[in-house]
This record gives sequence, C-alpha cells and structure tokens, in this order.
Amino acid sequence: MPTPDSAAATAAASVRRLFARRARHVPGTRLAAIAHPAPRGPQLHWHYWWQAHYLDCLLDEHLRDPAGHALVEAEELARGIWLRNGARWRNSYYDDMAWLALALQRLDALAERPPRRGVRVLGAALGSAHTGELGGGVYWNTRRDYKNTATTAPSALFFARAGDTVRAQQLVDWLQDRLQDPVTGLYGDGVKADERIEHAVYTYNQGTVLGALVATGGPENLARAGALVHAVARHLADADGVLPLDHRGDGGLFTGILARYLAVAASAPGLNGSAAATARALLGATADHLWAGRVPAEHGATLFPPHQEGPVSLSSQLQSWMVLEAYRAAGPD
Repeated sequence: MPTPDSAAATAAASVRRLFARRARHVPGTRLAAIAHPAPRGPQLHWHYWWQAHYLDCLLDEHLRDPAGHALVEAEELARGIWLRNGARWRNSYYDDMAWLALALQRLDALAERPPRRGVRVLGAALGSAHTGELGGGVYWNTRRDYKNTATTAPSALFFARAGDTVRAQQLVDWLQDRLQDPVTGLYGDGVKADERIEHAVYTYNQGTVLGALVATGGPENLARAGALVHAVARHLADADGVLPLDHRGDGGLFTGILARYLAVAASAPGLNGSAAATARALLGATADHLWAGRVPAEHGATLFPPHQEGPVSLSSQLQSWMVLEAYRAAGPD
C-alpha cells in the first residue's frame, strides 16, 4: 500500500503519545523518554542529541502544518533540553552541539527572531573546534584527538545557514579531500590524531554532507551533491531502493537524518534532475517499507519498523517520523 499523505502526522502523534513528557515535571517544558515503556528510576545517560532531532522533527511538522502547535512545543522542548542539560547549552561532544545548534537555528528562523543565546554559544563552540590540525575539519569532542564527518558536516551546514559560506566551503572541501572514498563516492567516518583514516560508512554522514553541499551552494557543490545521491542509491539502498533501518541506540536515528537531507536535496534549485528523482525514489521506497510494516500500539499510537522485542527506542521512532516527513516534503517521485 502506498504511503498516504497522513503518514507523517501518524508518526508525530505516536511519538507524542508514547514518549513526550515534561522535563523534570516543570510546566512549559518538554522532553522525550528514551524508550517506551520508559525506563524506571533516573536515566544515567543523557541522550542530548536525540532530543535535538526531536526538536528538528517538530520543526518539520510545523512546516507541514503551520496551524498546529508544533512550534510552541519546539520552544518547550528547547527549554527542556537546556534544563535537563544542567541549565547550559554545551556538552563535551561537538557533534552533539552541532545537532542542537542546527535545530535551534531552524527554530529561530521559523519563529522569525534573531539567533538566541544557545545558537550563539553553540556556534562559538563549533568555531573553536575548527582548527588547522589534520589539515582542517572539526574535532569530535573536547579531547580533540579525532576529526570526523559526524561533526564537520553538520558544522558546515550550520555555518552555511548562518551566512559564513567561506568556512562552510573549507569544511566541505576538507571532507572531500580527506574522507571521500574515490571508488564509492561515499564519506568515511574520520581522521585520528596520528592521521589514520577511519573508513566506516554511516548513512547519517552522507546526509549531513549532502545538506552542507546544498546549503553552501554553487554549481560545483551541487554537482557533488548529485553524485552523492547516486552513490547512496548504488551502495547503501537494497535491491528495492529501501535505505537501511536500525533501532539500536544512536543508530536508530541514522537513516532518518539521511532522509531529511535527501528531501532538502530533492527540492534544491540547480540539482541535477536525475539526482533529484533518485532522492525522491529512495524516500518513497523507504517510506512505503515503514508504512507497510507499521503495527498498532496502546493509546491509539502506531509503531514503525524495525520490530523490537521489549522497550521500543525513541531513536527508531524519530527515524520513522523523519523519513515520513521527508517523503512528504520531497513531493512525488
């Protein structure tokens, strides 16, 4: 059965029913539990970057349904993240900070307000981690012993959106020079302090490079973006064009992130028509797979694949929400 236009709204409503709650029971705040049913007792590990993607999902929903309450909920979530993070914006991982910086940056743009303090603080942190060591790039964490795609690409996207296209271009060029596989066209994970390359390929890294190339703009970057879309289709999708889906921990978010930026690329003026069609086809096949595999849950909610024994991870359901919003945003293939 083809994915209906209402699929993204179904995913959004399900995340609300199964995961959403106040931060520390404080009125006017919002967070999401990391699993359903929620773990008992204190959550020892703080999933900061999962909440950043929950925020991005609410902004996707607002674009789809401006008359709804998603923008108000996004402001509540921003307050909840700040509160749960110890009344501060920064943490020890620059990739985490990049994700939240991007979401808050979008929130300010949609609310038509100047950049809030959180955006300024996080943007300064990302700028401090962009150094000349290892030829450029952005450090992964405050130990400063690894520069990777997971931090450099979303940082490039952040700077491009902020109007600093010179820095954004430096970062996407570094990624191409140091981490793009010349055979597959895909991007590896990172560069260690001793210059060794970590070649592991993850879907979300391809997504953020794609987003950064499109946001930085220009014919050369758009040509690179088109080539990357085709590389994703050739090397990461299955025979039916479905992108890989995981539910384990952080991996549950990965393909959702790729989907968001495939939709951005598909709608980008100047992107090669074949690449745009390929991006839409990938989104369509993956959305159809998620919709066909959905199952009912309590409280009138719906759960999406992959199937999970025991508690269902927030990351996996945010991933489904992202894919279904991206599919709708990209338009027909």
